[in-house]
Amino acid sequence: MAIELIEWRLHQAQLHFYFFQNIAILLNMNYGKTIKNLACVLFVFWLIFFDAQSHSNKAFAADDVAEIKSDIEKVEDKKEDVEKELDTSQSLLKKKNAELGLTKTLLQKTQSEISRKEMEVVNLDQRIELNQEMLKSYIQEAFYADQDPLRGLLLGGAKDFGMSGEFDQLLNVKEKIIISLNEIKLAKEDVKKTKEELNEKKENHEKLISVQQGQQNEIRTDIKEAQASLVDLNAKINKLKSELSSLLSSSVSFKNVVDAAGFAAKVTGIRKDYLLGVLVVESNLGRYTGGCTADKSNMSSYRLGIFKTICGELDYEWKKRKVSCPPSGYKGSGGAMGVGQFMSDTWLGYKSSIASVTGHNPPDPWNLTDGVVAMALKLIKVDGVKDHKKSAEAKAYCIYLAGGNWASYCDSKGVNYGEKVLYWADNYERVMN
Repeated sequence: MAIELIEWRLHQAQLHFYFFQNIAILLNMNYGKTIKNLACVLFVFWLIFFDAQSHSNKAFAADDVAEIKSDIEKVEDKKEDVEKELDTSQSLLKKKNAELGLTKTLLQKTQSEISRKEMEVVNLDQRIELNQEMLKSYIQEAFYADQDPLRGLLLGGAKDFGMSGEFDQLLNVKEKIIISLNEIKLAKEDVKKTKEELNEKKENHEKLISVQQGQQNEIRTDIKEAQASLVDLNAKINKLKSELSSLLSSSVSFKNVVDAAGFAAKVTGIRKDYLLGVLVVESNLGRYTGGCTADKSNMSSYRLGIFKTICGELDYEWKKRKVSCPPSGYKGSGGAMGVGQFMSDTWLGYKSSIASVTGHNPPDPWNLTDGVVAMALKLIKVDGVKDHKKSAEAKAYCIYLAGGNWASYCDSKGVNYGEKVLYWADNYERVMN
């Protein structure tokens, strides 16, 4: 809406120029007093009308500014609520992780106990088998012993009756073996019962783990949804700020941006749509180039010194020139300049190359053509960009964004900024809607 308003005002100014030019011609021609008077009246009428229209446009713009500021506040409030929900979900997930870890530890302990009980059952089975063999041997001896006393009584008389003591001893051993077998069998039953209880306990742990993992998945889903909402809300805030910036300061038309990208594409060999995709992500097609002054950007003293030199060469007051703000999500500095969002020291390295292409010496980071050409010159340093290879274009933007740490910004498991730019390369016109 802001761009349409600016273009409409430029059109009106052109009409005013032509009208006044014709009035001047009439006043300088000899068409008589009546025509001159009529021209003067029309001139005054036009001034009054133009002044009224100007006030109307100012009021219209002021209303737009107030409305956009109100929208920004609403979206930021919603963003704050989502951030609180995200913090709560992340804390809950941390708690559930601890609970799951404890349950898994208990499960491992129970499984170890079950393994020990299984070994006890094996040992008891071996003891039962050994005692059964012993009992079998004693029964055989007892059988023969049962025969010997009777034979001795019949053949030898009372003198052999002492053998019955040995018979009693055999019976006593046999009885002890039977008692031991019963005890072992009872112990085995007790171990089996304990093992069954442990298996039931194990099943309960496994069910609890399944429930806890389900809860974790639900929380993770909530976190992903909250993070996606934050991305959308940040995008809305950035777009609203861009619209606000367009109303509060000078802006460029979509045609100007496309023309600048076309020029840069022609002189560097870069793909125009790809360049426009980068422009969407970096500065919303040149409409939002920063919201902070240099002293609020946290840039280093070295970069600040270069920034002051750049502004001095261009007759800009460095204290009022807007640059990018410090990032809110991580430690770092702002200070990126213009539509290409170049840091001052990086711009210094491309300064002569930009001037040789655009003819602007010194080149201006806030100039649309200079900024887009600078962007193109930096992107084409990656092999494959001039050949319009998508993989090379994705990599080039990640390097543009993060330098040597580019790989972490092209991570397929996280946020792939290279793919994001390629998406906007095909959809940059949506930003204008």
